[in-house]
Amino acid sequence: MGDRRKGWPSMAVIFLALFLTAQVCFSAAKQPPVGAKLQSSVVLPVQGDINRNGALYTTIHIGNPPKPYILDIDTGSDLTWVQCAAARNAKLLKGPNSPYKPKNNALFCKDPLCPFVEKPANYPCEAPNDQCDYQVDYADSGSSLGVLVRDYFTLKSTNGHDLKLSLAFGCGYDQEFSGPHPPPYVDGVLGLANGRSSIVSQLKGLGVTRNVFGHCFGRQGKGFIFFGDVPLPSGLVWAPMFPNPGNHYMLGPADLFVSRDAPAATSLNVVFDSGSTYTYLNSQAYNATVSLIKRALEGKPWTVVNDGSLPLCWRGAKPVKHIDAVKNSFSPLVLSFPKVKNAAFVLPPEAYLLVTPRGNVCLGILNGADANLGNLNVIGDISLQDKLVVYDNERRMIGWASKYCNKLPAGA
Repeated sequence: MGDRRKGWPSMAVIFLALFLTAQVCFSAAKQPPVGAKLQSSVVLPVQGDINRNGALYTTIHIGNPPKPYILDIDTGSDLTWVQCAAARNAKLLKGPNSPYKPKNNALFCKDPLCPFVEKPANYPCEAPNDQCDYQVDYADSGSSLGVLVRDYFTLKSTNGHDLKLSLAFGCGYDQEFSGPHPPPYVDGVLGLANGRSSIVSQLKGLGVTRNVFGHCFGRQGKGFIFFGDVPLPSGLVWAPMFPNPGNHYMLGPADLFVSRDAPAATSLNVVFDSGSTYTYLNSQAYNATVSLIKRALEGKPWTVVNDGSLPLCWRGAKPVKHIDAVKNSFSPLVLSFPKVKNAAFVLPPEAYLLVTPRGNVCLGILNGADANLGNLNVIGDISLQDKLVVYDNERRMIGWASKYCNKLPAGA
């Protein structure tokens, strides 16, 4: 559901499958005993740079033999898809790898997963043996149209097993983007929202992992995502997921504080969306937050300038080279969840500000009305950096803690 400065907004892992019947295959070298119930975890490295291109991505190997595909990580949408050479007049965006080539592995409307993907208006399911088409529309004016397929995903679990998993994903042969920024340089999207078609739900259905995943995005262009159970640090703050019709990871209500005074906004429902580069607040919360930030800067050497990067930027007494140089001027923002004891999501200045090539500082919080988000408040990648965020779909809880994310978990 994101806005992705790079391209399609809520985009992002892909796990395909060749057969209509889901199956799990293990390498002969480390195959577990017959009948053993395997509960694995999988850790994938993450790369990307919020400042330079707004992209966070991981690599998934699909097919037999497996080929690498670089996917935009998106907790705001369900379906994983890759660009696909499935039609003679395919409309593909430039990506790092050759398009995926299907092998008569399209799914039909009678497949159990087909009802859980959005259908294009021109290609509804009219008969059980019709091809199962999908269409994903993102908030940043991007979209993907294609067909649901199955193929093998090759993953390495943290317990040493090589996993070859038959998963469903989208074979996207018609991608469009009309946003103001270039689309991301990726092969597709890894959809991790809480829908039946997501990779996490499919892994749970195969009995491979619990319906739990998490991400840790580092500021230095590294990080990781995981599926299943990995050792978690003590001190995680947990809050319940808020029911919503879009399978989004929503928390609420929350109060937003810019200082220790009265909150800038109250009773906000917030969505964690790694498919969005920036954080978005509804108009009332945005205007109140900007007003308080500007008031706190009065008397300090900061001047509002038109940088051309984002709507609101400041120039200091001298060009800024690193975000640490502004910490004494800008205060942390705090999302406090009053219905959950001691639950607060803290945004230090580096979690909502960006340094531009001109040495200015820009606000990475935008007005949601400009992105047609209505009253929705989105916590995007800029505010998720250097935090471990865990999505426990079985307990319907989200946990988080500050963490240095440049190292993979032990055993990965």
